[in-house]
Amino acid sequence: MCRDFTGRPVIPEVLDPVLGAAFAGPRAGNTHGLHLVALQGPDVARYWAVTLPGSRRSTFRWPGLLRAPVLVLVVVDPQAYVQRYAADDKASTGLGHAPADWPVPYWFVDGGAAVMGMLLAAEAVGLGALFFGQFDHEPAVAAEFGVPDGCRSVGTVALGWPAPGGRNPARSARTGRPGGPGFVHRGSW
Repeated sequence: MCRDFTGRPVIPEVLDPVLGAAFAGPRAGNTHGLHLVALQGPDVARYWAVTLPGSRRSTFRWPGLLRAPVLVLVVVDPQAYVQRYAADDKASTGLGHAPADWPVPYWFVDGGAAVMGMLLAAEAVGLGALFFGQFDHEPAVAAEFGVPDGCRSVGTVALGWPAPGGRNPARSARTGRPGGPGFVHRGSW
C-alpha cells in the first residue's frame, strides 16, 4: 500500500483501465450493484474536508496521502442484489426479499473483489494505491457526494504516483502477513 503520493495527475489513459478492473471480477448472480465515484481535483479536497477536518490534519500520520490525485469511493447497492435474486432464475434461493435474508452479504464480497481488481491493476501500471475504510464518516461522505440512500460504501481507494519511499508500510505490517502452513487446511481443519 502507498501512503505518500507525488500529487502528479493520473491521465485518463492510465486511470480508466484501473477503474475498469473493478468490474472484471465475479458478481453474485451477475448482479449490477457496484458503483465507483471517482474523485479528482477539487472533489478530492472536498473528501478530505469531510473526513479529515483541518484541526486533525496537523497530526495526521500520513500527510503524503493527502496528495493522492484520485480517490475512488467503492459503493455497493444491497437492494440490487435483492432485486436480482427475486428474478425467476434465482427466486428459489429465498434471497429476493430483503438484505437481511442474506447470511453472507455478497455485495461486500463483490465490493472487496472490485477493490482487489483495482489495486492489482494500479500496481501493474506503476501507480501507488491504498485501500482504507470510511468507518464513521460513511454517512457524511455519502451525503457530500450524492450516494443514494440504501447504498453502502466498501471504502476508499487512493490512487496516484508514489513519492520516493511512498510505499512505506504501516505499523501493522510489522506483524507480518498471515498465511502459510498454519492457515491452509487440507482435507479438514
